Amino acid sequence: MFHVGKLEDLEIGEAIKLDQFNPPIAVIRGESGEIYAIDDTCTHAQASFCDGFVEGDTVECPLHMSVFCLKTGVPDNPPAIKAVNVYDVEIKDGEIYVEVDR
Repeated sequence: MFHVGKLEDLEIGEAIKLDQFNPPIAVIRGESGEIYAIDDTCTHAQASFCDGFVEGDTVECPLHMSVFCLKTGVPDNPPAIKAVNVYDVEIKDGEIYVEVDR
């Protein structure tokens, strides 16, 4: 498990980019308060989801407005058609951890 940081430091709608992985991973807090981890790079145009817009439990690519489900990584609309990887997240004692098998 990779330690990301404190749960209290990640506000609703915010993201943390984990650049140490290839591709980078975005750890995003959805509007439900749930924490998600997905590949940070849109499969259509190489944009960072950390610069995107969180609505509900989705994130919108900042370039061409494809919306990705934070639970499944699947895009809801074109131009993106390929899903991104999702990662298991665990909260222990107020700390965020992401399962990264790389």
